[in-house]
This record gives sequence, C-alpha cells and structure tokens, in this order.
Amino acid sequence: MELPILAFNPDDPGVANGRYFGMPFAAEQAELVLLSVPWEVTTSYGKGTLRAPQAIMDASLQVDLFDLHYPEGWKRGIGTLDIDTKWASLSDRLRGDAEAIMEELSWGGTLDTPSMQRKLQRVNEGSRQLNEYVYDQATQWLDRGKTVGLVGGDHSVPLGLIRAVAERHPGLGILHVDAHADLRQAYEGFVYSHASIMYNVLQEAPGVSALVQVAVRDEGEAEYRLANSDSRITQFTDVALGDAESEGESWDSVCGRIIGALPEVVYVSFDIDGLSPDNCPHTGTPVPGGLSFRQAVYLLNRLVRSGRRVVGFDLCEVSPSGREGDEWDANVGARMLYKLCNFTLLSSARG
Repeated sequence: MELPILAFNPDDPGVANGRYFGMPFAAEQAELVLLSVPWEVTTSYGKGTLRAPQAIMDASLQVDLFDLHYPEGWKRGIGTLDIDTKWASLSDRLRGDAEAIMEELSWGGTLDTPSMQRKLQRVNEGSRQLNEYVYDQATQWLDRGKTVGLVGGDHSVPLGLIRAVAERHPGLGILHVDAHADLRQAYEGFVYSHASIMYNVLQEAPGVSALVQVAVRDEGEAEYRLANSDSRITQFTDVALGDAESEGESWDSVCGRIIGALPEVVYVSFDIDGLSPDNCPHTGTPVPGGLSFRQAVYLLNRLVRSGRRVVGFDLCEVSPSGREGDEWDANVGARMLYKLCNFTLLSSARG
C-alpha cells in the first residue's frame, strides 16, 4: 500500500512503486515530472538504451534522497509519468529496418533501391511520430506549470521536449554534455538520428539562442565546420579541457567560462557518454576521455550558483549491461538523474 506524502520517510528503504526514487508524488502533485522514452532505433554501435528508463528506475531505489546540494529538494516533488510501452514495441519493430540500412551502408551499398527506401521511410516516420508524442506530452505538463525532465532512450528522443521548452522561453540556452557533437544532418539517412539531435534542435527550435557543448571528443569535419560557423554554437572540447587542466587552469575557472557562454535560462541535455567510460562502460558509443562524475556535478552546481535557471533537461544513452549483478551504468544514471532533478528544482527556488 502506498504511503501518503506526510508519512513518507526519505531515509526508509526505497519502495518499488513505479516511480523514480520511490517518490510518493503523483505527477499532479509534483513540481517536476519525469517522462520516460524507451527508444533506440538509430543507435549505430552498441544497443541497450531501450531498457534504460526501467533500469534507472530500479537502480534509483538505492539512491539516498538526502542531497548535500539541496537536502530537502525532494519535498518539492518529483513525479513519474507512466512508461508508454508502445514506443518500446515500435522501436523494436523499426530496429530491424534500421539495422538493414546500416548493414547496407557498412559494405558500401546505397539506399537507392525501393526496399531500402521503404525501410528508411518507415524509420523516419516512426521517429517523427515519437517526436510529436514527446512534444505533446511536454506541452501538456508545461501548460500545467510543471518542469519536465526526460529519461531516454537514445539521444534522438528529447527533440520534442526541447521544442516545447524553447517555445516558452525564447532565447533559451542549451548546456550539452556529450562525447559527440550530434550535429550530423540525417546521419545514415535517418532524419532523426541520435547523431543529429543538436542539428535538428538548431533547425526546429528557433527559440534556442545558444548551444554550449562540453566534453566533445568525437565529431566529423562537417560538424566541426558547422560548430565554427554558427554563432549559436560554442564548444569546449575534451582536447581544450585537457589543455586547460595541463596548463594549470582550475575546473572552477573553466566552468565559469562555460557558464559565461550561456544565457540566463538554460536547458541541460546530458548524454551519459559525456562522462568518462568508467562511469558508463556499456553506453552505445563510448569514447576515451570525458568528465568525471564529480566534475559534471560541480559544473551543474556552478551553473545554478551563477543564478541561471534550469527549465528542463534530459538524460540519455544510459545502457544497462543486461547481465545480472552488473547494474553500474544504471546506478550512475540514477544518481546523475537525481542531481539533475535537484539542481533544476534548486535553480527555480533561487530564481
């Protein structure tokens, strides 16, 4: 039986009640609601992000709710929207089409045949439908005065949320932590590829005024050219971060430069592979380098202490190993999710 909110003790063991962190809040009671999106159609290397929302939810029951940055933040309310399993089912069906396309391209083939074009059309249409679902869900809860966070799934899924948030906050800035720039146009023919999320944001969310990318260490030449020609984009690549550290610049100073490139209202898009691979060994496309968990938390804390207001976020690309007893990726994901929730709530408390 579910305890009433007044009887909830955050020091008690977490209860598997279908909500992240075993929280007692229905979405209507919470200031922040979490939308789960199990989806991994276009992942181009490792798989597993489809299972991430449930794995993170399971692991979240082990997270202590006393957060040193915001000890009573949980009282503001973190609600969980039901996971709509139809998107996982559609993802599974479309994944076969996507894999056939990727295999064709891997040996130098083309997508010009009628069969490949049909597969590509199905994937792109399914992805478009998902984007509209996320947009509609986000709009519904934003219109109720809630802040919305998204748990992926691959990194293609937050486009609808970013569009909805940017409509309400013209001039929005995005803090994008990621190993990849995600600025590819229709990667492998997939219009809404996980490798194209920020390209699509810049095309479809005109309210976004700044995209600040942190820890990028894998990008193509076309992405690099775009990042250096579009005035909205500022990159703090992993190479630049490493050089700054080697030359004696403090992480606090670097964070100050990162935050200085952002406007007052910010959306955080956090791909778990922005962290070093020891934090996310099973993520789909791990890359050496990256931020430590501690550095990422400091950056988020510094962002809030600067007076910026976080009005939405996503956490994507967590990929559970699938092996019993190996919940490391989900544990890290659950803890990063809790920090994102609390920093977001704290930023509005101070705003």
